[in-house]
Amino acid sequence: MSGLNHFDKAGKANMIDVHEKQETVRKARAKGSIYVTQEIFDAISEGTAEKGDVLGIARVAGIMATKKSPELIPLCHPIALAKSSVDFVLYPEELRIEAECKASCVGRTGIEMEVLTGVTVALLTIYDMCKGMSQKMRITDVRLIEKEGGKSGHYLAE
Repeated sequence: MSGLNHFDKAGKANMIDVHEKQETVRKARAKGSIYVTQEIFDAISEGTAEKGDVLGIARVAGIMATKKSPELIPLCHPIALAKSSVDFVLYPEELRIEAECKASCVGRTGIEMEVLTGVTVALLTIYDMCKGMSQKMRITDVRLIEKEGGKSGHYLAE
């Protein structure tokens, strides 16, 4: 195996060859937040947003995004996801909504990009569905929280 390098010997971009890597169960989860106005928070939490069920649509968008990661990120391997989910926690005192995306597969390469893409698209969908009320929203702290499987083993963010 040529190592984990997205460039060949001539310096041209290429997809990493993972055929020699062992298939393992791989799991990952990522989180991110969006800060919103009181009006937006109330509309989301009370289910009164003009465009409908904001968190329901954002959940579906995030799950769909996990499956589209190789189409969005150059050189990202397509993988067969076994499971993908997006959940939300509302923090009224901070006017913050936290999204968490989890995914799993059996494969030769990790699924970090899938969960990071999923959580980001879920948050962007909240923004899109609520921007008619106000553009005063801030997406922050998108990060990998945990990953399991593969040669590098278990990672848990501090």
